[in-house]
Amino acid sequence: MDFSKLDSSEMQQFFSQEQQLAMVNEMVSKLTDACWDKCITGTPGNKFSSSESACLSNCAQRYIEMSVLIMKKFQSMQ
Repeated sequence: MDFSKLDSSEMQQFFSQEQQLAMVNEMVSKLTDACWDKCITGTPGNKFSSSESACLSNCAQRYIEMSVLIMKKFQSMQ
């Protein structure tokens, strides 16, 4: 990308999008670490068992819900 051709607002938008992408990647990484350790107790095979799949799904949903709740709380404090 040629940054010299971008005006200030385009540059801000680009960096904002990159920051959001980095935050999503960090959240996915943390979610994977937390849920993997909780739900996968042995060496995984070719696919997850039904209980592992259910655990991973529930864990991911709770993690995302809590992240949204925390973000909303911080936003309301500002």
